[in-house]
Amino acid sequence: MSAQRDYYEVLGVSRTATSEELKKAYKKLAAKFHPDRNPGDDEAVQKFKEASEAFDVLNDPDKRARYDRFGHAGVKGAAGGGGGFQDVGDIFNAFGDLFEGFGFQFGNRSGGGRSGGASRGDSLQATVRIDLPEAYAGCRRELRISRHESCESCQGSGCRAGSAPAKCSTCMGRGQVMTTQGFFRMQTACPTCRGRGTVVRDPCTACSGQGRQLKEVVRELSVPAGVDTGMQLCLRGEGEAGQNGGPRGDLYVEIEVREHPLFKREGQDLNYRLPVTFAQAALGAEIEIPTLRGREMLKIRPGTQPGETSRLKGYGMPDPRGGNGRPGDLLVEIQVEVPRKLTGEQEELLRKLAELDHKHVMPQRKSFFEQVREFFSGAGEEGSET
Repeated sequence: MSAQRDYYEVLGVSRTATSEELKKAYKKLAAKFHPDRNPGDDEAVQKFKEASEAFDVLNDPDKRARYDRFGHAGVKGAAGGGGGFQDVGDIFNAFGDLFEGFGFQFGNRSGGGRSGGASRGDSLQATVRIDLPEAYAGCRRELRISRHESCESCQGSGCRAGSAPAKCSTCMGRGQVMTTQGFFRMQTACPTCRGRGTVVRDPCTACSGQGRQLKEVVRELSVPAGVDTGMQLCLRGEGEAGQNGGPRGDLYVEIEVREHPLFKREGQDLNYRLPVTFAQAALGAEIEIPTLRGREMLKIRPGTQPGETSRLKGYGMPDPRGGNGRPGDLLVEIQVEVPRKLTGEQEELLRKLAELDHKHVMPQRKSFFEQVREFFSGAGEEGSET
């Protein structure tokens, strides 16, 4: 028979290790040697039990003091210590609350534990629609939501005044029922009490024994500057009420920014199309344009071509994360407008310009029939020469 290993050595900690250091070391070993991760590996199971036994002793001040003074003999016969745990199920029941989020099956402590106590409420979702200028500057919105509130008549217990919940006879108050499959013991929520560990024999008439009532509440939402469609804001503790006095869930608010008639958003940048005349594009100009900051003057360089873009740095959307984040830019795309109707003077000036540029333009005032006559006349002359 091999000698029993030192508990400090098993966990890989010093003899002055704190409670947090013990927990950290034990969690690491338990995750490594957990039976679900090492199916059919008896050696891993033994190491899992050995680490659990060491933690059970060293994490208990009284057991640890006896162990430090007398060694294994000082804790012989103590629950978990000396004689060890009888099976893995005992470990699950003893230390299940240390392993939330590990993805393994761990039971609750004997006698009920957290399964029959308070539970956190569900989270809620809502949508808020705002305009682009509101997203640029930030705004506040009033939210009306329907959620469950703790019943005022029974204070959330679900029981009629003067009575109390009774221990569930199916799970004996644990909130869980265990089934055995070979070596492993699996747990599921008790079908009778639905995991609460208690049942209501004499229900409250106001909430029909649910402990909660549906009510409409009003909350104010602060929308930070720079938000975009699809972003979510979280209001902590504004979701559904918990069971048995448990904490509330959260409220997640999704933002939807309506499209703007002038500005198109791309990330933190804004795009804006500015119509200018041919003369303004050719000769240059200073034009007053709108921005989300207010009115600004934009300088058009002489010879600006259609589709060219001017960038106004910092005139885009703010960084929604706040702090010293750099805002986006405003990109102004130049669109040269061609007039559909011209005055006589405008037409005359443009024709003079065309002559200077040696550009061919349509004849000035020829009727459709004159153009047809000239076409066929020219075609006849070409035919007689061949």
